[in-house]
Amino acid sequence: MKKGLLIALGVLALVVIIVISIVGWGVKKYNGFVALNEGVNQGWSQVENVYQRRADLIPNLVATVKGVANFEKETYTAVTEARAKVGQVKLSPEQLSDPQAFQNFQKAQDGLSSALSRLLVVSENYPQLKANENFLNLQAQLEGTENRITVERQKFNKVVQEYNTAIKVFPAAFIANFSGFKEKQYFKAQEGAEQVPKVQF
Repeated sequence: MKKGLLIALGVLALVVIIVISIVGWGVKKYNGFVALNEGVNQGWSQVENVYQRRADLIPNLVATVKGVANFEKETYTAVTEARAKVGQVKLSPEQLSDPQAFQNFQKAQDGLSSALSRLLVVSENYPQLKANENFLNLQAQLEGTENRITVERQKFNKVVQEYNTAIKVFPAAFIANFSGFKEKQYFKAQEGAEQVPKVQF
């Protein structure tokens, strides 16, 4: 009886050790997913921050252009409308797993980028505008902000890749699915970006 009791206690101890190890592993994985998710949220905050900086520069840029040149009204109207659309499309960290919401956000931002590009291209036709110190300063700030947007989007895609990989690998995917961790969306190139632009003189 003593030998049987010792074997039973040994098996029970082994089971307890295995259960504690599995639970410990699961807690560690869950906490890792939480940390990665927070990294994605922080990366998203930085993306929003640089997009906000761009949106804040636009009214000054448009006002400077209007004040210096008898500028094409439809060009700065397009910029103003695109900025308004961007302001209407909000994307919370919880929506980063929603492909449609993410696509709508990116489409609005791409529309604003396109309108700003047209504004800067058309401004080349106005020598007095190109010589205006305010315009040149705002243009430089806007170019710097566009570069920041690119950098922050790249950083965001990197943390999303780390997060998405972590929640998909076996066997951690079971804990991720059970705990409600969902795949996040990536920023993608603007539609048509793969085509070579046509340059005409």
